[in-house]
Amino acid sequence: MSHDKVITVLGATGTQGGAVARALLTDGEFTVRAVTRDVASPKAQALTRLGARVVEAALTDEGSLRRAFDGAYGAFLVTPYWEHRSPARELAEVEHLISAAKATGLRHVVWSTLEDTREVIAADDDRMPVIGDGYRVPHFDVKGGAADALFAKSGLPTTYLLMSFYWDNLLTLAKPQRDPDGTLAVHLPLGDTAIAGVASDDIGQVALRVFQQPAETIGATIPVVGEYLTGEQMTAALGAVLGEPVAYRPPTHEQFRSLGFPGADELGNMFQYYAEFPESYLGRRDLQAARAFNPHPLSLTDFLTAHRAELGDTEELR
Repeated sequence: MSHDKVITVLGATGTQGGAVARALLTDGEFTVRAVTRDVASPKAQALTRLGARVVEAALTDEGSLRRAFDGAYGAFLVTPYWEHRSPARELAEVEHLISAAKATGLRHVVWSTLEDTREVIAADDDRMPVIGDGYRVPHFDVKGGAADALFAKSGLPTTYLLMSFYWDNLLTLAKPQRDPDGTLAVHLPLGDTAIAGVASDDIGQVALRVFQQPAETIGATIPVVGEYLTGEQMTAALGAVLGEPVAYRPPTHEQFRSLGFPGADELGNMFQYYAEFPESYLGRRDLQAARAFNPHPLSLTDFLTAHRAELGDTEELR
């Protein structure tokens, strides 16, 4: 095995890392070292069958990260913020990743990131609450603020992948539900603004091309986006695939924040950022720039068609 061809993929059983691992394995140019916390899990075993070498490591254990990186050419790095929702812990995880990457001499690091929303939301803007230690959307702000700065300061040869809203969320968190009047509906607080979205499989396609073009991508920020769609356009795609009209019934951002589930306040702020700061959210995710690394992204309709079974039977939604 040539170490020049080994890519270590963190979060390989998750949404982003799984997409990257599958894309690399399908292409065949690189050898995949897939990192998980449980090599016996069904998802880990599925990666083994596809040809990955699955290894255990934890972001809290720098020694395990060094072993996962040792001898590899590059790595795809992502942090599981939503498992703990702690900015301090996420920064500690990033510090472990950077230290291990430097110690093992990785030659290309691809870091999954977002922007710091506080760059455009003024400190005295009272449209959304401040969360924790001065954050507006912590899972954005920590990455785009302190974490990106740590990578830049480290001197690691880093490419920054700027993520977008996953269309996959329409299969899970934002799946259509049957309202009391019998109508299938989606309840996302997006107003009338289009948002940038992407199918998770396309994350893998972008990462593959980035690893194939280090000279052009190291030091660059690459937007990962498929298309811009409004809530009405999303529900139209859902209706076409389900064979039944799906209504778009957006709550207000305050109504969403008041739902009370863990992270509702942060997600409410995120959706408000999408809706009320499109010049920042869409402006950073240029479609033409994204096409340079993924010329043929999945449309939402094509994505939903491929995952029709996960939407379930419309009768079951009654």
